Amino acid sequence: MLEFDATLVAALAFFAFIGILLYLKLPSTIAKGLDEQSAAIAKELAQARQLRVEAEKLRQSYVDQQNHAQAQANALIAQAKADAKTLKAQAKIQLEADIAAKTKAATEAIKRAEQVAIAEVRAHTAETAIAIAERMIIAGADGKSADALLARSFKTIETKLAN
Repeated sequence: MLEFDATLVAALAFFAFIGILLYLKLPSTIAKGLDEQSAAIAKELAQARQLRVEAEKLRQSYVDQQNHAQAQANALIAQAKADAKTLKAQAKIQLEADIAAKTKAATEAIKRAEQVAIAEVRAHTAETAIAIAERMIIAGADGKSADALLARSFKTIETKLAN
């Protein structure tokens, strides 16, 4: 009888197994599955690259917007500084004009007060002169006493004008 060696049985079983695999077209099915999986991975890589490009564009857009906003902020700050300088200059001019107007008003008030004082002094002098003339008339004094009275009256007027 034929003796079967275990190695021979294992070899025959191996070749039978390989034959069954080839009959069922298992290697082409495996290759097809691997090709499909490879295509899916390639597709995902392409999508990831596209997403990366879009993300970079979006990031660059945000950087550009930030730079634009910073430029606008700098322009607003510069404009505000210029406006502040202009307002300061206008306020200074207005203040000087107000001071000049108040100084002029004060000077005019002083002039009016001086004129009132002079008018009062003249009125008082006129009243004093009238009073002296009345005394002279009432006294009916003769020439020498009238001259002395007149001299005293002038001295009184001078004294009152000095005060």
